[in-house]
Amino acid sequence: MKRVTTFSVENIDWSGSVKRIISAVHFFFLLMIFSSSAWSAEGRSIEDFYGEFVGHVVTNNDGKEIDRDLSVSIRPAKQDGRFMVKWATVIRKTNGKLKRKVYNIKFARTHRPNIYSSAMKTNVFGGAVALDPLKGDPFVWARIKGDTLTVHALIISDDGGYEMQIYDRTLNEEGLMLNYVLKDRGNYVKKITTQLVRVAD
Repeated sequence: MKRVTTFSVENIDWSGSVKRIISAVHFFFLLMIFSSSAWSAEGRSIEDFYGEFVGHVVTNNDGKEIDRDLSVSIRPAKQDGRFMVKWATVIRKTNGKLKRKVYNIKFARTHRPNIYSSAMKTNVFGGAVALDPLKGDPFVWARIKGDTLTVHALIISDDGGYEMQIYDRTLNEEGLMLNYVLKDRGNYVKKITTQLVRVAD
C-alpha cells in the first residue's frame, strides 16, 4: 500500500516569501522608473528639436542697451540623417539702423552617437565636410545631451588665438531656452540668455 504524504498550508510560513516577492516587485518598479528617467534624459533625437522659434532680448554693451530680435529654424535636410540649423539676429542700433546676421549650417551624423559634424562645403569626392579653421573659417559641430542641442563654433584668429561661440538650445514647454556664450581664449566675453517661443512645428 502506497504512503501518501500530506501537508497543510496552515503550517507554511508565508511571511518570508511574501516579503521577498514584495521586495522584488518594488525593485522592479524602481528600476523601471530610473530606466525611464535615464531614457528621457539621454533619448532625445534631433527630430524633437525641429520647428521655428523666435525671441527678443535686450543686452547692455558698454552702457548702451542693444535690442536683438532672434530666430532659429531647425529642419531636416534632404539627405537622410542630416539636418539644417538656420538662425538670425537683427540688431536695432541707437541710430535706428538695423544690422542683420544670418547663419545656415547643415549637420551630418558621425560615428559617435549624438555628435554631428558640420557639412558646409563639398570635397573632391562630392561629400559634405566641415570648413578648415586654419584657413580662418569657423569649425562647427553640434551635439545633443539631455534636452539640449548645442552648437559649437571655433574660430582661430590671425595671431593664433581662438574664439569659441557656444549656442545651447534647451527644450521646454514654451519652445527653446537659449544660452549663448562667447569666449576669447577661454575668457567669457559675452553671455546672452533668453526664451525662444515655438511658432511652428
